[in-house]
Amino acid sequence: MSVIGFGGIPIQGVDAGEAGRVVRAALEEGITLFDSARVYTDSEEKLGRALQGRRREVVLATKSMARDRAGMAREIETSLAALRTDCIDLYQVHNPGSEEQLTQVLAPGGALEALEAARAQGKVRFVGLTGHSRPLLARALGCGRFDTVQLPFSPLESEACGDVLPAARAAGAGVLAMKPLGGGALGKLPRAALRRGLELGVDVVLAGMDGVEQVRENAAAGRAEGPLGAAELEALEAECARWAGEFCRRCGYCKPCPNGLDIPFLLLIEAYYTRYELEDWARARLAALSKRFTDCQACGQCTERCPYSLPVPELMARAAERVR
Repeated sequence: MSVIGFGGIPIQGVDAGEAGRVVRAALEEGITLFDSARVYTDSEEKLGRALQGRRREVVLATKSMARDRAGMAREIETSLAALRTDCIDLYQVHNPGSEEQLTQVLAPGGALEALEAARAQGKVRFVGLTGHSRPLLARALGCGRFDTVQLPFSPLESEACGDVLPAARAAGAGVLAMKPLGGGALGKLPRAALRRGLELGVDVVLAGMDGVEQVRENAAAGRAEGPLGAAELEALEAECARWAGEFCRRCGYCKPCPNGLDIPFLLLIEAYYTRYELEDWARARLAALSKRFTDCQACGQCTERCPYSLPVPELMARAAERVR
């Protein structure tokens, strides 16, 4: 597959016609891996429609947040129909966020059983796992039942070099990097950010795309040869330094909030709203929460727990002003 993959989040924000143009441009530029998810609203449907007649040219990946066998089996069938195919190349367990959820996935009657059964039936070729908790992903890889792991990885967030990447290599699993531009934070330096992820050892960098120019720029980064030059590395380091005091890695150490806020998810919503320009998606997710930015009581416990000393109350107040 291509080292630059097509991330399926942004095409939620464009109509079917534009999604088709973007996907066709990706194919023309040599991008062969297309990744979506059940929770990405109509992303699977748009990809399925756009890739009709081109199925043999691509590697299709998607994922589901189902945790039990019956739920995952239903999700697989829904994805097959939406993507208009009889086999999905890579189906992933999407973001188990706790030890309890991972245990449920791996246990008898769990989601992994449904994926392994689907693989035996020829409906799925490979089984993967995605997530934001590095310790959880490293532990899951140790069971030897996952072919790939997908996690946030960028010049802003490369700590996985010390744990998840070695665990993946030991398990013989491929590594897919999501959010390679730090959720849009490194959007001024896309080529350098994408190249750096590959240089640091991931196998595929998944970049979200909703425009033809983005596709061309990202694909060109994948074709570039040789390491980044000193000037590009210097510019990348300077841009990373700019975000040092406000970039949330969604590690979860700030939880539980005494007032019940899901701090990492709230900051993710703000990132999608301001950096990905997915305003409607962000508003819908925010509306479904019982606790929002303005419910932060600025107690400071989150900042004390954060390994990166982020000023979370300040970030919450700023997000409340931005996300409207």
